[in-house]
Amino acid sequence: MTILIREAHPTEYGPLGELTAQAYLQDGLLDFGESDSYLTELKDVANRAAAATVLVAVNGNALLGGVTFVSGPGPMADLAAPGEAEIRMLAVDRAARGNGAGEALVRACIDRAQALDGCEKVVLSTQRTMRSAHRIYERLGFVRTPERDWNPLPQLDDITLLTYELTLRHRHDTTCGGAATARH
Repeated sequence: MTILIREAHPTEYGPLGELTAQAYLQDGLLDFGESDSYLTELKDVANRAAAATVLVAVNGNALLGGVTFVSGPGPMADLAAPGEAEIRMLAVDRAARGNGAGEALVRACIDRAQALDGCEKVVLSTQRTMRSAHRIYERLGFVRTPERDWNPLPQLDDITLLTYELTLRHRHDTTCGGAATARH
């Protein structure tokens, strides 16, 4: 299988939103199922693309998955502080899993972060049950940061998201999260 990672085209926003929603629903990641308010956010790829970079994995014309790359603090960031980029909403179609699409999407985010001037880290949140994703993150050098674990629904005790970060090697071109560094 040949996997190409590129920015999502507007014509793919609807299909990618549905793919992402179905991946989360099928994997039991939405505590309230079809009535979970996060489902609306997962489906709204146009809104994500307006505030961040949405990448897709494709094989020919087949959409395999997608991810949202957030270049720093802002409306799409859950965790990113100055000097940090963030990965959000990684999803791969069930039928395409096990072929490297998820890892290729994460690698593309790392590459983008490394190209940002002043970007020191890539951060992300994940659910405890996303073990396949955890294996990808750890294989790529991400480490757990339990001190940053958080609950998106504070009124519910049992929804804690785990956090990971990757410290980057530098290749500077543009600014990351408002933290610019001097060139030497």
